[in-house]
Amino acid sequence: MESKWFKDYFKLYDGLSLNDEIINQLIDLKKQIQEKAKENSIFIFGNGGSAAIASHVAVDFSKNAKTNIMTFNEYDHITCLANDYGFNQWVAKTLEMYAKDGDMVILISSSGKSQNMVNAANYARKNQISVVTFTGFDINNPLKAIGDINFWVDSKAYNIIEMIHQIWLLSVCDSIIGKAEYSAS
Repeated sequence: MESKWFKDYFKLYDGLSLNDEIINQLIDLKKQIQEKAKENSIFIFGNGGSAAIASHVAVDFSKNAKTNIMTFNEYDHITCLANDYGFNQWVAKTLEMYAKDGDMVILISSSGKSQNMVNAANYARKNQISVVTFTGFDINNPLKAIGDINFWVDSKAYNIIEMIHQIWLLSVCDSIIGKAEYSAS
């Protein structure tokens, strides 16, 4: 019985991570990250599990791919801005404080409805900051509607969406490095 459950569960991943459209978008994202990293800043944000993905991705890009991608997941930063401007504004306020024309922001929201991510995307669009979105659930979600490059997972399962987002982001990191197997030191 449990064996069937796991087999059925992993079938939910079939076809979600790889198709020609996604591959072309990953190639485009890789090129843009490499170009932006030369003279601009790249920021990445998410909530909850997506924030953990953002932190993981930022470290791997910086340490292993030598491409600086920043996240601001420190609790003092978040709670300070959330207290002063509201939780729905802390990401936009961070961009206001640190981003400039020509920078890039990567926003991860499984539902695509997280208001702090939507507000950040709107701020970025008004200030010539490229917007890359990673979403799931409804294909017509508010965050995806704002992005320049949009990665959407056709699922309504949080863990599946988050795992695919992480696979896509880290595949770009490995692509910049040029291989999937390398020393961590």
